[in-house]
Amino acid sequence: MRLLVTGATGKLGTKIVDALLKTVPANQLAVSVRNPEKAEGIKTRGVEVRQGDFDSPETLDTAFKGIDRLLIISADGDNETRIRQHTNAVSAAERAGVKFIVYTSIVNARESKNMLAPTHKATEEAILKTGIPYSFLRNNWYLENESSSIEGVLAGAPWVTSAGTGKVGWALQQDYAEAAAAVLAGNGHENTIYELSGKLFTQEEFASALGAVLGKEVPVHQVDDGASYAEVIKGAGVPEFLIPFLVGIQKDIREGTLEIESSDFEKLLGRPAAPLGEGLSQIVKSIQ
Repeated sequence: MRLLVTGATGKLGTKIVDALLKTVPANQLAVSVRNPEKAEGIKTRGVEVRQGDFDSPETLDTAFKGIDRLLIISADGDNETRIRQHTNAVSAAERAGVKFIVYTSIVNARESKNMLAPTHKATEEAILKTGIPYSFLRNNWYLENESSSIEGVLAGAPWVTSAGTGKVGWALQQDYAEAAAAVLAGNGHENTIYELSGKLFTQEEFASALGAVLGKEVPVHQVDDGASYAEVIKGAGVPEFLIPFLVGIQKDIREGTLEIESSDFEKLLGRPAAPLGEGLSQIVKSIQ
């Protein structure tokens, strides 16, 4: 049985490979990466490193050859680019005769109005059309996504948001990684969908949990609209190219697109996602 993980040099991919190597012999695991030179650390652990570029389907044909179980980690970029890249990967998996595809999606992908959802809906549909057994890991929000805002709080800034009372199911990448490893290497996950969310919290509750970790009050600055939020984060030094994305995500949270309650982490890990305070402690420690 040969397993392969795409995007294995990314932050999530690295954690997934680490988790897999706790239960899977290295000689049964391969990774597909755009730049194999960046995967030398993985190679030294006995894992086969294959070159595979989502923009070059012929490289994917070679990368996926002989693979039984494939994990496609969603790529970065705009929706149009990602849909093209993911479709290339799914088509290559079909040509290679892959027997099981795991895909990192987004919560409530089929119905979601989240700005990131079109990529995941299209990719799920492409996988379904192949008829290959699948598992969709519909991930909520990575707690690590808030690292730059946490850095701002450490420097004395308030917690700035335009998300209103919208809730998010934050969880550590480590929990998402362990869940992905459990599905890719485990049995009985064919044709399944897992909504992976931590406990739901508002921005105020998040700031309160962060304050408890830091031992100080974290004031929350709620702004009423995207334009005001954009001005605030621009003044805080956020790069211009990131601002539309961050404004859009705040709107999506405000409208409840990440407000998905689920116990699927417990199904896959035998436990819930790490508590918010515990996760924040880890991130603060990594920043300081």
